[in-house]
Amino acid sequence: MNMTNEEYNAYVSAKAPKSKLWLNCLKAFCIGGGICTVAQGFFELYTYFGMSRDSAAPLTTVTMIFIGALLTGLNIYPKIARHGGAGTLVPVTGFANAVTAPALEAKTEGFITGTGTKIFTIAGPVILYGTFTSVICGIIYYLWGLV
Repeated sequence: MNMTNEEYNAYVSAKAPKSKLWLNCLKAFCIGGGICTVAQGFFELYTYFGMSRDSAAPLTTVTMIFIGALLTGLNIYPKIARHGGAGTLVPVTGFANAVTAPALEAKTEGFITGTGTKIFTIAGPVILYGTFTSVICGIIYYLWGLV
């Protein structure tokens, strides 16, 4: 079957599912906002019980990482992510999920060749390029201060 580019584009457009862009954006916003609201709740709880703001901030982060890893292990976080999309990837719980999920999938291969080698499959590039970018930004910031 010979088709022109225009005919092929029309065929693909007719067969492709229609995008639910606005609904997906709304769900990502609400679920991501919900995760951030829970984190803010922990922060407020920690400061209410007498912690300084400087101490409560990292404890809140650790708490959210633990919750993200726990929910991933219980297979709840992937169900939330199916609906929340990027709203579940951006908060720190998404990073916990990205580290925990490959580790859980590879646990049958053992601690060294399974979990140990697969744990940073998804998160590794994020750590690598995030660190690289921060170094570049730090150099630019330093040089900017010299000018």
